Amino acid sequence: MASVDFRDNLLGISWVDSGLVPILNPGNVLDYFSERSNPFYDRTCNNEVVKMQRLSLDHLNQMVGVEYILLHAQEPILYIIRKQQRQSPTQVIPLADYYIIIGVVYQAPDLSTVISSRALSAVHGIQSAFDEAMSYCRYHPSKGYWWHFKDQEEREKNKPKTKKKAEPGSLFQRHRVDTLLLDLRSKFPPTFYQPKPGEKPIPVEVKKEPEPSTETVKQEEREPAAKSATPAAAAAAAAAPAGKPPPEKRARLQ
Repeated sequence: MASVDFRDNLLGISWVDSGLVPILNPGNVLDYFSERSNPFYDRTCNNEVVKMQRLSLDHLNQMVGVEYILLHAQEPILYIIRKQQRQSPTQVIPLADYYIIIGVVYQAPDLSTVISSRALSAVHGIQSAFDEAMSYCRYHPSKGYWWHFKDQEEREKNKPKTKKKAEPGSLFQRHRVDTLLLDLRSKFPPTFYQPKPGEKPIPVEVKKEPEPSTETVKQEEREPAAKSATPAAAAAAAAAPAGKPPPEKRARLQ
């Protein structure tokens, strides 16, 4: 039974007769192609005249007009049939080629159709690329233009976070910090210390210096007073007899 897929363009048509496919060979492939249900076959061709007159295909070389010939055969899969315009026994003009693959007949595209199809595919691909690129473009009056890809946020989420290494301080910074720490430690000594990690802190016993007695303070106050006396007074006190007060000063007459 024949099945035909009709379309406006013959390049999109395929035809097959499943009942005759198993018996295809180079001897009957032209008869298979000349079935009336085949849309690629022209019934006004010379092959139809030879068939009606029950002549051999050799008479086609002596006729003028459209004819079909078997151009190539690769049993049992591939057969190529050519449609040509015969003008003389030695001069023909190719019109179209048809190839039969496992019984299915297709029309081979011509060069202009192939170039047009490739150009259309390239233009379609370029247009699709531009459309996709424009879908990632964003604009804001304050920021301007930028690209926002759909998988950018997912990549940022799945990207392993790397911890930034702290930069070591310079020698000047370490020296100044050590100086400040020592200064603070001397001003505010720790009240507890921990011998080992995990042990209970032990209070630090701060030894207080004993306060000087009152007599010592009075003696220290007297010693500076004695040192502040003049040498003359000290000599007079030494020369005066013990037990007598120093002589009274008399007013000087002018």
